[in-house]
Amino acid sequence: MKRWGVIFILILAFCGIADSAYVAQHEATHTPLICNIGSLSGCNVVAQSPYSKFLGIPLAEYGILFYAMLFVLAALELVIYDTLLRRVLQTFAVFGIVASLYFVGLQIFVIGALCVYCLGSAVITLLILVSAGFIEPFPRKEPPQVEPPQVPPPFAMPPA
Repeated sequence: MKRWGVIFILILAFCGIADSAYVAQHEATHTPLICNIGSLSGCNVVAQSPYSKFLGIPLAEYGILFYAMLFVLAALELVIYDTLLRRVLQTFAVFGIVASLYFVGLQIFVIGALCVYCLGSAVITLLILVSAGFIEPFPRKEPPQVEPPQVPPPFAMPPA
């Protein structure tokens, strides 16, 4: 199960890179995003909002970096079975879902528009978090082992 979880994370991270790269490319060329899936047609509203950049850098570029780091960590996890590496991968997944929740909240409550690419990224991040939990379940506290009391050997009678 562990190996399949890591392979699934690799595939998801690649999809996240593609999603973020598409949005970043349109941001760089100032072309509108193709976004008319049902009622989710607010991609360009979200992409042009002041919340689409952090420190002057488009959030999509941070997304490329985030997913690339997850991809590298998952690839290393396939080769190196290391607990610390596993924990770093799981920590990145938690960080990603917290950021995704924040950005989806901004879209709903502040911007008032939803972007299908942003929601897709949030779903990818959620699936990565779930998969990272299957790599090695988070440690459970085992009850302490109680050893039975030692019974002294019976007293031996000297031979008659």
